[in-house]
Amino acid sequence: MDIGDATRKSGVVWVALDDQSPQVVWHVWHQDALWLVCGGLEQALPGAQGATTATVVVRNKQNDRAATWTATVEPVLPGSPAWAAGVPVLHAARLNAPDGEDQPARWARESLVLRLTPVDRPPRLG
Repeated sequence: MDIGDATRKSGVVWVALDDQSPQVVWHVWHQDALWLVCGGLEQALPGAQGATTATVVVRNKQNDRAATWTATVEPVLPGSPAWAAGVPVLHAARLNAPDGEDQPARWARESLVLRLTPVDRPPRLG
Protein backbone atom coordinates (compact mmCIF):
# COMPACT_ATOMS: atom_id res chain seq x y z
CA MET A 1 0.00 0.00 0.00
CA ASP A 2 1.38 3.42 -0.89
CA ILE A 3 1.21 6.44 1.42
CA GLY A 4 -1.65 8.01 -0.54
CA ASP A 5 -3.84 4.95 -0.09
CA ALA A 6 -2.88 4.58 3.58
CA THR A 7 -3.52 8.26 4.31
CA ARG A 8 -6.79 8.37 2.35
CA LYS A 9 -8.17 5.40 4.32
CA SER A 10 -7.27 6.86 7.71
CA GLY A 11 -9.74 9.16 9.46
CA VAL A 12 -7.00 10.85 11.45
CA VAL A 13 -3.22 11.06 11.29
CA TRP A 14 -0.50 12.22 13.66
CA VAL A 15 1.36 15.30 12.39
CA ALA A 16 4.56 16.72 13.88
CA LEU A 17 5.44 20.13 12.41
CA ASP A 18 9.12 21.07 12.47
CA ASP A 19 10.24 20.25 16.04
CA GLN A 20 6.76 20.18 17.63
CA SER A 21 5.17 17.16 19.31
CA PRO A 22 2.84 15.07 17.12
CA GLN A 23 -0.84 16.05 17.16
CA VAL A 24 -3.83 14.02 15.97
CA VAL A 25 -5.61 15.82 13.12
CA TRP A 26 -8.46 15.15 10.73
CA HIS A 27 -7.55 15.63 7.10
CA VAL A 28 -8.32 14.80 3.50
CA TRP A 29 -6.01 13.31 0.90
CA HIS A 30 -6.40 15.35 -2.29
CA GLN A 31 -4.16 15.95 -5.32
CA ASP A 32 -1.37 13.74 -3.91
CA ALA A 33 -1.14 15.69 -0.65
CA LEU A 34 -2.62 15.77 2.84
CA TRP A 35 -4.84 18.82 3.45
CA LEU A 36 -5.94 20.05 6.87
CA VAL A 37 -7.48 23.07 8.59
CA CYS A 38 -6.30 24.39 11.94
CA GLY A 39 -6.84 27.42 14.14
CA GLY A 40 -9.93 29.41 14.99
CA LEU A 41 -12.78 27.04 15.79
CA GLU A 42 -10.93 24.19 14.07
CA GLN A 43 -8.37 21.76 15.48
CA ALA A 44 -5.34 23.15 17.25
CA LEU A 45 -1.98 22.44 15.65
CA PRO A 46 0.85 24.16 17.53
CA GLY A 47 3.60 25.47 15.29
CA ALA A 48 1.43 25.54 12.16
CA GLN A 49 2.16 29.18 11.37
CA GLY A 50 5.54 29.23 9.64
CA ALA A 51 6.12 25.46 9.65
CA THR A 52 8.16 24.16 6.73
CA THR A 53 8.35 20.40 7.28
CA ALA A 54 6.15 17.74 8.82
CA THR A 55 6.36 14.11 9.80
CA VAL A 56 3.11 12.25 9.22
CA VAL A 57 2.26 8.94 10.90
CA VAL A 58 -0.66 6.95 9.51
CA ARG A 59 -2.19 3.93 11.24
CA ASN A 60 -3.88 1.25 9.20
CA LYS A 61 -6.84 -0.19 11.14
CA GLN A 62 -6.83 -3.46 9.21
CA ASN A 63 -3.38 -4.60 10.30
CA ASP A 64 -2.14 -1.77 12.57
CA ARG A 65 0.82 -1.06 10.30
CA ALA A 66 1.92 2.55 10.15
CA ALA A 67 3.12 4.58 7.21
CA THR A 68 5.54 7.31 8.24
CA TRP A 69 6.45 9.99 5.74
CA THR A 70 7.98 13.44 5.57
CA ALA A 71 6.28 16.37 3.90
CA THR A 72 6.84 19.95 2.94
CA VAL A 73 4.26 22.29 4.47
CA GLU A 74 2.57 24.95 2.39
CA PRO A 75 -0.08 27.38 3.64
CA VAL A 76 -2.98 27.64 1.21
CA LEU A 77 -4.04 31.24 0.81
CA PRO A 78 -7.70 32.28 0.43
CA GLY A 79 -8.49 33.16 -3.16
CA SER A 80 -5.58 31.17 -4.60
CA PRO A 81 -6.03 28.41 -7.18
CA ALA A 82 -4.96 25.90 -4.50
CA TRP A 83 -7.71 27.22 -2.18
CA ALA A 84 -10.29 26.80 -4.94
CA ALA A 85 -9.10 23.23 -5.52
CA GLY A 86 -8.77 22.01 -1.93
CA VAL A 87 -11.17 23.88 0.32
CA PRO A 88 -14.36 22.46 -1.25
CA VAL A 89 -12.99 18.96 -0.59
CA LEU A 90 -12.13 19.84 3.03
CA HIS A 91 -15.52 21.50 3.48
CA ALA A 92 -17.36 18.42 2.22
CA ALA A 93 -15.37 16.19 4.58
CA ARG A 94 -15.81 18.36 7.70
CA LEU A 95 -18.50 16.83 9.90
CA ASN A 96 -20.82 18.96 12.01
CA ALA A 97 -19.66 22.34 10.76
CA PRO A 98 -20.95 24.93 13.26
CA ASP A 99 -21.72 27.42 10.49
CA GLY A 100 -22.69 25.13 7.61
CA GLU A 101 -22.09 26.57 4.17
CA ASP A 102 -20.37 29.65 5.65
CA GLN A 103 -17.53 27.46 6.90
CA PRO A 104 -15.04 28.21 4.06
CA ALA A 105 -15.49 31.96 4.60
CA ARG A 106 -14.78 31.48 8.32
CA TRP A 107 -11.67 29.48 7.46
CA ALA A 108 -10.51 32.35 5.25
CA ARG A 109 -10.95 34.79 8.15
CA GLU A 110 -9.64 32.86 11.15
CA SER A 111 -8.06 29.53 10.26
CA LEU A 112 -5.07 28.19 8.40
CA VAL A 113 -5.38 25.66 5.59
CA LEU A 114 -2.24 23.61 5.04
CA ARG A 115 -1.17 21.30 2.24
CA LEU A 116 1.43 18.69 3.23
CA THR A 117 3.13 17.21 0.19
CA PRO A 118 5.34 14.13 0.53
CA VAL A 119 8.99 14.81 -0.19
CA ASP A 120 10.69 12.89 -2.96
CA ARG A 121 11.84 9.80 -1.12
CA PRO A 122 10.39 6.34 -0.55
CA PRO A 123 8.00 6.21 2.42
CA ARG A 124 8.53 3.86 5.34
CA LEU A 125 5.65 1.42 5.53
CA GLY A 126 5.24 -0.68 8.63
